Amino acid sequence: MKITNDIRYIGVNDRNIDLFEGQYPVPNGISYNSYVILDEKIAVMDTVDANFTHEWLDNLQNTLEGKAPDYLIVQHMEPDHAANIHTFAKAYPDAKIVSSAKAFAMMQNFFGTDFADRQIVVGEGSTLALGKHVLTFVTAPMVHWPEVIVTYDSTDKVLFSADGFGKFGTPETNEPWADESRRYFIGIVGKYGAQVQSLLKKAAGLDIRIICPLHGPVLTENLGYYLGLYNTWSSYQPEEDGIVIAYTSVYGNTKKAVQLLAEKLTANGCPKVVVYDLARVDMSYAVADAFRYSKLVLATTTYNAEIFPFMRTFIDHLTERNFQNRTVAFIENGSWAPLAAKVMKGLFEKSKNITYTDTTVRILSSLNDESGKQLDSLADELSREYLARQDATANKNDLNALFNIGYGLYVVTSNDGKKDNGLIVNTVTQVTNTPNRIAVTINKENYSHHVIRQTGKMNINCLSVDAPFKVFEVFGFQSGRNVNKFENCEPLRSDNGLVFLPRYINSFMSLKVEQYIDLDTHGMFICSVTEARVISDRESMTYTYYHNNVKPKPETDGKKGYVCKICGYVYEGDTLPEDFVCPLCKHGAADFEEIK
Repeated sequence: MKITNDIRYIGVNDRNIDLFEGQYPVPNGISYNSYVILDEKIAVMDTVDANFTHEWLDNLQNTLEGKAPDYLIVQHMEPDHAANIHTFAKAYPDAKIVSSAKAFAMMQNFFGTDFADRQIVVGEGSTLALGKHVLTFVTAPMVHWPEVIVTYDSTDKVLFSADGFGKFGTPETNEPWADESRRYFIGIVGKYGAQVQSLLKKAAGLDIRIICPLHGPVLTENLGYYLGLYNTWSSYQPEEDGIVIAYTSVYGNTKKAVQLLAEKLTANGCPKVVVYDLARVDMSYAVADAFRYSKLVLATTTYNAEIFPFMRTFIDHLTERNFQNRTVAFIENGSWAPLAAKVMKGLFEKSKNITYTDTTVRILSSLNDESGKQLDSLADELSREYLARQDATANKNDLNALFNIGYGLYVVTSNDGKKDNGLIVNTVTQVTNTPNRIAVTINKENYSHHVIRQTGKMNINCLSVDAPFKVFEVFGFQSGRNVNKFENCEPLRSDNGLVFLPRYINSFMSLKVEQYIDLDTHGMFICSVTEARVISDRESMTYTYYHNNVKPKPETDGKKGYVCKICGYVYEGDTLPEDFVCPLCKHGAADFEEIK
């Protein structure tokens, strides 16, 4: 397969495999991807699984057309990609082997040799010139083995991403990319989110047009979508609003309670309810959806003064992969001494940022009036924000929303008549309560200031502490004049026709501008409140909380250069160009400071 004029795909498809890595069902098989770069010097990118040696060598020979490769670049030493290193070395004795120092140590373990006389050891920032193609190597330790490197071809703007951006299934499999890629990522790489985040920061400075992973299809379009999902998954943020109910049931009574809860949640407007019987589904599907959605309900029986084994296994899978930033609820069942809720909660003891519901449902053998009321209470608690988002069920005059105003961070939304817009502000104040008046101050350089001056209306979205850094990237690091900030979002609308955020807020207020005060560089809008909704009881995002817990800490240890004060991007070099623009937040050189 031709990827670019000089890059060819020579991978193979494994359609006979039933379990990948001995545990993950792959009904559509899996591919082992390998590539060739044809230039003055020829480089082969990785090998394939041992079961496909001759098919791969045939693909390679047919692509080379009688030529000999100069290099084998080994990005990852797992046997499904590295099994044929020794075979390649024998077939092409003049070729050099390019890899990391740790990979060569692993080759000694796998093959009894580290190819000492043929080694080219590369590390962070090393380059290899093939002719017109220049390859740059980027270290990616623990994504998901310690020896991993990825490779960037600056000529064709191709990132050879090792196991990153891979998926179950073959390149020809006709299915949504995200479903099987999510299951692949969470199951295999999920524990190493911090390391993936570090790699994404490095990738942000590269002009990437094509991604060539070691499993699944080559990615050539809409790369922002794939990069965005990887950012969400590796930062352990919910991908979508919804509730997963995972349960075990011995005699059917817990199952009945789960089915009733699912019906109530759907009736209350929950956008997605997914139910898993853990005894009858492969864990990898349930685990992937637990990471996909924002809330999780666990329902099980007390069993041998513990919990049912399938439930323990499921929770172990979650916590092993750093499950966090979710709302979790419990339903326990027991005939004489229910302990399941206590045991389950204890298993999340080391998990970060788990919000537990106030309501825990306790069933004594089967549902009765009391446990039925608990189930109603749990359904209402889990659905509170969904009910508040719907016009039919929302309290649109809930002035408790005013109590969420502080020295916090907000997204101001507006509309210029063609598209929705939003920006981050930290200057929102309640100035009177009879009548209620809100003051919002916005820099005149912001496009939103221009729009609100024309339209006289805005929405103030009060961010909650679960808002991830990507919210600030979208609404704070780019201008709504030339970017559609809601392009990949299905926003909700208040009665004034403006957007309010579907997630990461605890309330919003619709404002009508009553007075404008010119403050030289800024403008202050004095507004009346036309609608106010409380979405959740999550704590408001303060400026201090953002800097201490949300804004990424720049990795400056051992580096010489300049760091962006806005987003933490590090520019390495003796002198920062005056016209330099941060590739992450798009701020200029004035917002950089020298690393001391």
